[in-house]
Amino acid sequence: MKAIVTVGLKPGVLDVQGKAVAGALKELGFGGVQDARVGKRIEIELDNGLDRAQAEAQVRDMCEKLLANTVIESYRVEIAG
Repeated sequence: MKAIVTVGLKPGVLDVQGKAVAGALKELGFGGVQDARVGKRIEIELDNGLDRAQAEAQVRDMCEKLLANTVIESYRVEIAG
């Protein structure tokens, strides 16, 4: 079973990397770009012995303890397979 975690800055938190990406895209001629936000995607292979609810609970615990800085970041967990 695979868990996919998407982590990004919370709304209102300045995203310096996102601003740099948006600026670079505009300089490359993509004038329609208004803004960009940069985040990270983490794929975790889990033991197949877990049921879906256990897997999601375990991955949320991982996010709270390590994968996301919950003061400034939010995360989304998807269990695939």
